[in-house]
Amino acid sequence: MQAGIPDRHELRQRRRSIPPHTRTRAADALAGQILSLPNLAAHRYIAGYWAVDGEISLHALQQQLPAAAIWCLPVLDETSKLLKFAPWRPGDALINNRYGIPEPGHTHNTLLDARQMDLIVLPLTGFDSQCHRLGMGGGWYDRTLAFRQSSDEHTPILLGAGFDLQEVACINPSPWDIACDHIATETRLLTRRE
Repeated sequence: MQAGIPDRHELRQRRRSIPPHTRTRAADALAGQILSLPNLAAHRYIAGYWAVDGEISLHALQQQLPAAAIWCLPVLDETSKLLKFAPWRPGDALINNRYGIPEPGHTHNTLLDARQMDLIVLPLTGFDSQCHRLGMGGGWYDRTLAFRQSSDEHTPILLGAGFDLQEVACINPSPWDIACDHIATETRLLTRRE
């Protein structure tokens, strides 16, 4: 990180310190920001994440999606070192992956590729006004979405989700970092400028 910019540890501590009632209100407001995306009803496959370590929850979003949307959660594919996505509904089985993050119980023939998603909502540790995001540092999303750098494909739409207090002044992305198309917080929806 640059001088004067909080590191990942400090940013994670910020989001963990948010009181439960504030966290719940923020998740409800975040859902409203994401649901305001143009043409959201046309998106069939929408991938989210299971919130851990103080990340902003997506449960309110999942409950308010259009009826035709299929909610998916990421699954670590240890063979390819990429994320795959599995449809999931409340009540479906979950298993903890090697990081302790719940993911759908699945078989490999039911997993979907990132290119099959219409919208992916990504967790973040930090973000800036240019829609760059800091993840946890493992590179799973950047490797999975690397195809976005070498093609004119603009799908899936990439939306980072976090709390306002996770914003930093500027992130100088590495060449392999994949920028988001949007960042949503409890108070706003940012769109990346080309």
